[in-house]
This record gives sequence, structure tokens and C-alpha cells, in this order.
Amino acid sequence: MIDVRRRQALVWSASFLAPILAAMTHDLPAAVPALPPELRSALPSARLVGSGVLRFFGLRVYEARLWAPPGFEPADYARQPFALELIYDRKLEGEAIAERSVAEMRRVGGFSDQQARQWLLLMKKAFPDVAAQDRLLGLSDGAGGVGFFHNGRETGRIRDAEYARLFFGIWLSEQTSAPALRAALLGQG
Repeated sequence: MIDVRRRQALVWSASFLAPILAAMTHDLPAAVPALPPELRSALPSARLVGSGVLRFFGLRVYEARLWAPPGFEPADYARQPFALELIYDRKLEGEAIAERSVAEMRRVGGFSDQQARQWLLLMKKAFPDVAAQDRLLGLSDGAGGVGFFHNGRETGRIRDAEYARLFFGIWLSEQTSAPALRAALLGQG
């Protein structure tokens, strides 16, 4: 008889506490992601500065993560080494990503049609079609050099300080079209 009451009390307690415990653990911060493999030698002191999600009409497009060494200064991002990692939630064509990048770069600053054509050609080669959970990573050396990686494999390189400033400005400049994402990347959100 005592075992039956004890068992009933345990079942009642478990059924009462389970939703409360689930709600509490739901709000716990997620584990910090590991440093991407391509940064282990290129930027070994990098740490996660911040991350955020880009949504389009409420649908997740990608999660963005900013990796940088300690002391990263957002106002001077173009002159510091860092990496921007995008983990896609859906299938997108690389050509569309490249074309959208040029349009977003124009929000950050002006450039010639010749530069646009040159940069678009580079990005069409560097940005493959992506599927859910694919990663694109852009690595800035802080001196105008940019390397692009798809799932850890290098896909392109350019040495052009103006391109580096404008491209990464899509996410990091004050002229970004996604200020909430910028704030999250900079650890301010």
C-alpha cells in the first residue's frame, strides 16, 4: 500500500514538474559553437563575438556568426582580421547570393559598374549553390585580403580593400539593411 502511494506521488510530481523543467531548460543559452575548422590555423585566437538569424518574410534564411580575436573593434572592422560564417536553413542558388551581395554592397558605399561586374564574377565563382546546413564563410585578413569557404573548402580569394570593406559592410556597417542582425553579431542584441 505504501509503495502504491509513493509511486502515485512520484508520478504526480513528475507530471507536475516536467513542464516547468522543460520551460526552464528551453531558455538556457545554447552551447557556444566550436571554432570553424578553416579558422583553426588562419585565425586561431578567434572567439565568437555574436550570432543572429536573418529572416525573410518570417522564414529563416541563415544563421550568421561573427568570429574575431579579442579586442575586435566594430567601428574599424575593415582593418581587423575576422570571419563571418553563414549557416543556411534553405536551398539558395549561388548566383542569386552573389547578385544580392552586390545590391547590398551598394547600400554600404558607392562603386563603379566595372567594379560591380568584376566583383559579381568573383562571387559567382566563390558562392556555390547551398542547401540547408551548408556553411559559407568569409575570412578577412584586415589588410584587404578575403578568402571564401564552402563547408570548409576554399572557393575563392581576392585582395581588394574596398571590396572587403563593402562586402563585410553588408553585415557590419551602420548602413546595413539588417540592423538587428548587426547588433546580434556585435554582441549587442
